[in-house]
Amino acid sequence: MSAAIQFIRGVDEEVVPDVRLTRSQDGSKGRAIFYFENPDIVQAGKLDVMGMYMLDEEGELTTLDVNAKFVNGKPHAIEASYAMNSEQEWERFMRFMNRYAESHGLGFSKA
Repeated sequence: MSAAIQFIRGVDEEVVPDVRLTRSQDGSKGRAIFYFENPDIVQAGKLDVMGMYMLDEEGELTTLDVNAKFVNGKPHAIEASYAMNSEQEWERFMRFMNRYAESHGLGFSKA
């Protein structure tokens, strides 16, 4: 199973997001901000998003912190935030992101 992101269960989002990561100095907490510009779900006119689901061979990571961004009154993007509150959650998220990057041909660059 390759890694996928879904806003509606069973429907993979094909638009690859810009992802920004932050982490506390002691490594105990972290946050990932996903920004999907013009995602499939917006193009399809479905804005009844209840969460973002990150799926891979280990299972599912979920966040309910998902917001639509509008330009001139029309939906344009989706921004989602995923909080990690322990070293174990950070490691699990990084395993997901590595699988997602591999399956979508992505790279990683430090700011």
